[in-house]
Amino acid sequence: MGQPRVLPGRPYPLGATWDGKGVNFALFSQHGERVELCLFDSSGQREVDRIALPEHTDHVWHGYLPEAGPGLLYGYRVYGPYEPQNGHRFNANKLLIDPYARQLVGELRWTEAHYGYRVGTARADLTFDKRDNARSMPKGLVVDPAFTWGGDRPLDRPWSETVIYEAHVRGLTVSHPALPQHLRGTFGGLAAREVVSYLKALGITAIELLPVHAFVDDHFLVRKGLRNYWGYSTLNYFAPVPRYMASSGLGELKTAVKRLHDAGIEVLLDVVYNHTCEGNHLGPTLSFKGIDNASYYRLLPTERRYYIDETGTGNTVNLSHPRVLQMVLDSLRYWVQEIHVDGFRFDLATTLGREPQGYDPGSGFFDAVRQDPVLSQVKLIAEPWDVGPGGYQLGNYPPGWAEWNDRYRDGVRRFWRGDHGMLPDMAGGLAGSSHLFEHNGRRSWSSINYCCSHDGFTLADLVSYEQKHNNANGEDGRDGHNANFSMNHGVEGPTDNPEILELRARQHRNFLATVLFSQGTPMILAGDEFGRTQNGNNNAYCQDNEISWINWEEVDERARRLLAFTRQLVALRKAHPVLRRPRFLHGRDVSPRGIPDMSWIDPDGNEKSDESWGDHYARCVGLLLAGDAGDYMDDDGRDLVDDVLLVLLNAHVDSVPFTLPHPAGVPGRWYSLIDTAAPERTEGAVSIPAGNTYPIQARSLVLFRFDPAD
Repeated sequence: MGQPRVLPGRPYPLGATWDGKGVNFALFSQHGERVELCLFDSSGQREVDRIALPEHTDHVWHGYLPEAGPGLLYGYRVYGPYEPQNGHRFNANKLLIDPYARQLVGELRWTEAHYGYRVGTARADLTFDKRDNARSMPKGLVVDPAFTWGGDRPLDRPWSETVIYEAHVRGLTVSHPALPQHLRGTFGGLAAREVVSYLKALGITAIELLPVHAFVDDHFLVRKGLRNYWGYSTLNYFAPVPRYMASSGLGELKTAVKRLHDAGIEVLLDVVYNHTCEGNHLGPTLSFKGIDNASYYRLLPTERRYYIDETGTGNTVNLSHPRVLQMVLDSLRYWVQEIHVDGFRFDLATTLGREPQGYDPGSGFFDAVRQDPVLSQVKLIAEPWDVGPGGYQLGNYPPGWAEWNDRYRDGVRRFWRGDHGMLPDMAGGLAGSSHLFEHNGRRSWSSINYCCSHDGFTLADLVSYEQKHNNANGEDGRDGHNANFSMNHGVEGPTDNPEILELRARQHRNFLATVLFSQGTPMILAGDEFGRTQNGNNNAYCQDNEISWINWEEVDERARRLLAFTRQLVALRKAHPVLRRPRFLHGRDVSPRGIPDMSWIDPDGNEKSDESWGDHYARCVGLLLAGDAGDYMDDDGRDLVDDVLLVLLNAHVDSVPFTLPHPAGVPGRWYSLIDTAAPERTEGAVSIPAGNTYPIQARSLVLFRFDPAD
């Protein structure tokens, strides 16, 4: 066929944009000297046309194909110097993915042709490889963005009402017995009535999905017969990963978001803008490296052949470059405005705040997001560290951001394990970690409270293993965290011992109750609500199999009881605003009855003294919360008046007689709402007059409600 007619087109918007009459193509490359648009047949295997983009405006190469439209498969070849020592790695023999491609077709098939240099030679990356990699590359797809959203609107759920459920699209759905086979492991499965109904019944308000941006299975994993399961190896920031799509269009993903919204559940995405799948100087040339390596990546100033690696993956995305910053912001806005997601969790977010002089909470990225009329209105969550100098920045993010609080995680784990001296850490976390977050107008919801996430032990494994068991990863057990602060309670792994099983179940309930009764924003790992295990693997990033998947068919009676208990915890948090105050509590606001908004109680029923916090062996405390102290209103201006609640925690190996206090001398009775040592009890089953003693069982948590005498 003859070469299609190409017009100059426009430099904006970047990417391949169909306007109803044709397609505009625009690609940024500051140092490129020529850009060719490559068109492919419907199989993606045969290159049918190669067209030089005719115009170059402000470092953007662009052209317009009249009469082209959705369904067109394409890629780019970019010409320029191959001078690794100067930071340039152009190689027009390599087909490149458009960074703005809205959808990809096909999976990457590994071959040495993907590398811009001759693999296996001395000083390899300084050599030049002429092999063509096009047949083994995914192709960009021109999309029709039309979708009938109906009345779908952002849920705008307040942070104080948010309960996050961290899940994996494939792991959540691939083994679900109620789903047809073709929907398992896909966005279509996530949209299924059975899955959405389950999430709604659990009571969570937001699902945080592990990466859904297109990613690759790393070459070293494929060689070992493994896959990149988690997805932290991004190839493209606009296109969803093809393996999660049961159909050929973006409508499947949009339908999943719409149905979750219909159920009152927000959708948050785990995003990886800190690095890409192209690795270091010995990595492949798949997209950014071949389009403009010196712009997209941070390079060593004195040896531009090498990459600055503050992510531990080989490269660092250069957000100091205005066009790279634009790409990240364009991507975020695309997912909010076109896919209707409600927020993001940023992997290794410290990297996003790095300027040439180091981490800066007032960096270009943070400032740009803060003033953006779209992005400033969605939920923003930081993983507050990377592996570079000064990378740990917990509590040092700008207003408007929440952060994964790993100090909370470790403090809660160590407290329930029975470690000495952990009561102050536990109390600080239970009160929202104000010592970390209360500055610059930040609120208590800034702390994302969790005990388990995808990275580490599941909750069942946390109480069943003291050592990681990662041999399936093929790294001789060297990978994964060593400081897990876990406890097996007598036997490593599975056991039939009923006493050990009961203690593990109680500890499991303790962790869930602690997370859901702490001030801040709770996050639950998918499957922890009924005891999912990874058999002791605390780094299952490469396990796309039964180790990582939720096995719905093995939800036995014990698991169903734990699930019912978790639902009860979530319902209690929802019913009692005092457990989720939007501002930090300090004991200064007082209720009409004279009860402080927060006070700490010793087992003798008296307020805890400053000196008693220094007791290295103390493992039992009460937190008294006055629900009618302070001025709290919901979004409709209604007062969030609540009961007086008492949270008791006992990490001792023996029961402790706890004198239930008279709040500010007010007479009345305490009614139990939940007890992790007696999960079968109904609310109010225990009624004790204030001033009397309650024997809180070993390693347990109890929540009481106060009913004052009239």
